[in-house]
Amino acid sequence: MSAVLSTPFPIVAPSRGLLTGKSWSAVLAAIVVAVLVPVLNLAVPVGSAFHLSEYAVQLVGKIMCYAICALAMDLIWGYTGILSLGHGVFFALGGYAMGMYLMRQIGSDGQYRLPMPDFMVFLNWKEFPWHWALSDSFIAQMLLVVLVPGLLAFVFGYFAFRSRIKGVYFSIITQAMTYASMLLFFRNETGFGGNNGFTDFKRILGVPIATPSMRMTLFVITGLTLIGFFLLARWLVNSKFGRVLQAIRDAETRVMFTGYDPLRYKLAIWVISAVMCGIAGALYVPQIGIINPGEMSPAASIEIAIWVAVGGRGTLIGPIVGAFFVNGAKSYFTQAFPEFWLYFLGALFILVTIFLPQGIIGLVRRRKEGA
Repeated sequence: MSAVLSTPFPIVAPSRGLLTGKSWSAVLAAIVVAVLVPVLNLAVPVGSAFHLSEYAVQLVGKIMCYAICALAMDLIWGYTGILSLGHGVFFALGGYAMGMYLMRQIGSDGQYRLPMPDFMVFLNWKEFPWHWALSDSFIAQMLLVVLVPGLLAFVFGYFAFRSRIKGVYFSIITQAMTYASMLLFFRNETGFGGNNGFTDFKRILGVPIATPSMRMTLFVITGLTLIGFFLLARWLVNSKFGRVLQAIRDAETRVMFTGYDPLRYKLAIWVISAVMCGIAGALYVPQIGIINPGEMSPAASIEIAIWVAVGGRGTLIGPIVGAFFVNGAKSYFTQAFPEFWLYFLGALFILVTIFLPQGIIGLVRRRKEGA
């Protein structure tokens, strides 16, 4: 871990355009995937070797949501030097905000045929809790997808950064925040479905969620969102704001002596990063069909850091590559060798820490320079 944490990264110089040639190639590749996957699933016959199954579409959509989280983590860790082990809570909060709306869309189609979610009927609740007041409004819940993670990040970050908590101590308190949130959402009386969470969704905006057209719509929206956040991140890190963040990462005390207030910059990127995770969670839930407190587990937040470390922090494209590589391997190993998957994940992180401190992207760059 220490090797990964201490690896120096150069401050990114401002580029003439938003994207370099390689970045444009990555964006174009993402656009091709967003267009090609629906075609291979909907237009190609099931018996064809080129047909993409619904499981594969769901897997790619899920990993794109994870890639957004990894990109958000790279902004706060790779470019600002703040290792968060609590980003899973922001992801889950966005998912729960979307899940509340989807649960209201079930209407009377649940098991008990009543206009309240089944878990509330089972607990003999007679009315919705106060925090469900706007849950039948799509616009209101989409605002909460942004506002709830953003507000939590602002309050938590303000007091943490104001107290100058850094390094491993900050990582520990972020993980404590995640663990406390998980325990809270496990409780039935909080009105979030307890350990079962939300599932069995039927519709979104009145359209059946299981239809091929809706699944592809969600997939394309997720792909475009990932591309949009990548462009936003590129713009941020190449701006004056981004260069100050990198200076804070490398020498925060010197930044203070030059007249900048690190608190404002760290708090701003912390909130932006949290909002990105919240939006990723909102896109994840309708595609996967479930959200529960397990998404807030400390392990979930640690995995986000692993994606960034494996792909290459401080590169933007690296965390996306890491999310696809690790989760693709996870999908394979959990089916082929389910009892050994956790050992593989642990070994992967150890090997990357020791031999690839700059991740997959760093390895590719070194090979190209050597050639």
